[in-house]
Amino acid sequence: MRYLALLRGPYVVRLLAGTLVGRLPSGMTALVIALALREAGAPYSRIGAVTAAYAVASAVGGPALGRLVDRAGQPRVLLSSACVAGLGYALLAVAPGNAAAAFGGAVLAGAAMPPLEPCLRALWPEIVAKEQLDTAYAFDSASQQLLYVVGPLAVAVVAAVASPATALWIAAGLGLAGALVVATAAPARQWTAPPRGAGAGLLGPLRSTGLVLLLVGLAGAGWALGAQAVLYVAYAEAHAGELSGGAGTLLAVAAFGGLVGALVYGAVPWRGRAAGGLPVWALASVMAAGFIALVLLPPPGVMTVLSFFAGLGLAPLLAVSFALIGELAPPGTTTEAFAWLVTVIAAGNAAGAATAGVLVDGSLRSAAVCGAAGITLGAVLLRTTRHRLLPPSPDPVTAEALPTTG
Repeated sequence: MRYLALLRGPYVVRLLAGTLVGRLPSGMTALVIALALREAGAPYSRIGAVTAAYAVASAVGGPALGRLVDRAGQPRVLLSSACVAGLGYALLAVAPGNAAAAFGGAVLAGAAMPPLEPCLRALWPEIVAKEQLDTAYAFDSASQQLLYVVGPLAVAVVAAVASPATALWIAAGLGLAGALVVATAAPARQWTAPPRGAGAGLLGPLRSTGLVLLLVGLAGAGWALGAQAVLYVAYAEAHAGELSGGAGTLLAVAAFGGLVGALVYGAVPWRGRAAGGLPVWALASVMAAGFIALVLLPPPGVMTVLSFFAGLGLAPLLAVSFALIGELAPPGTTTEAFAWLVTVIAAGNAAGAATAGVLVDGSLRSAAVCGAAGITLGAVLLRTTRHRLLPPSPDPVTAEALPTTG
């Protein structure tokens, strides 16, 4: 069993567990901010603005922290950012009714969210054999699906048993605990980025045309996910009493589909193909087909089944993308490149949700088309530019320096 072999590897379980624990706050924050501010009497306009401030800060801070990791190593950046993010959560917990404290806390928590995902993906090639990389990336992608199921559930339970402020303190503690687990592991302490390529410049990994095209294509996946959330809420309202669990059921089924897709993908030994197994455009097309089916807006039972298939392609798509990013990023910029992936998915998600939110008042189908259009355009872009998504040839200077045989 490929997954058992992977998990038996040194440090694999520790790094996966630490990353999941430290990343759990990202699945908690949007909901816990809303609950904490509302309990403090804040108007919905402020709740929306504070949540948006957190999202924007995360989008800006992720690549910046990734660049710091590439230059200064993982432990210092992970631990210092976890402390700063913890301070942001503390501000939100102590004074959620104060506008300045709420905005300041949200910005700190977002901008300083420890870059655990990019760090783990930079470590995979160091801790697993080359033939296990596909499985590792797939398992990584699958495990991330749990964050957005467990996170909101954890907030709901803690808020019911204690208070939203308690959930904020727990989020701060989880971020620091996860960062400690990863940062003190030997692979993280020993990891150093390759020398930064002379051509990287200020743009860093974005100097790679192939990487930029891949990120733009994946922004379509983020767009689809944002539109999907709005569609499911509106669909559940339109079928009140017919859909047990409402929108949460549809989202959970879609997440489960992603989990199954990643586990199946990672269990198959892909041979004779480019990095990442199946072509990235093919998996984007699978995801697009699932979202196009949602445009039918069938009765709740069928919609639930279609939600599973809509989620099926996401995690394998991300797993393949992880492998491609590692090869397309210029030397010395890998962690920052992985951080850009998180940013573009989040940005696409926000844009898709905002657009679908405007369209859904007109009709449910327009919101469904909105989501399907985003991932379909992404798949078309990845298909038409597939020749640009190939790893760069070895640098001539580096190649000359390598020993030759024969």
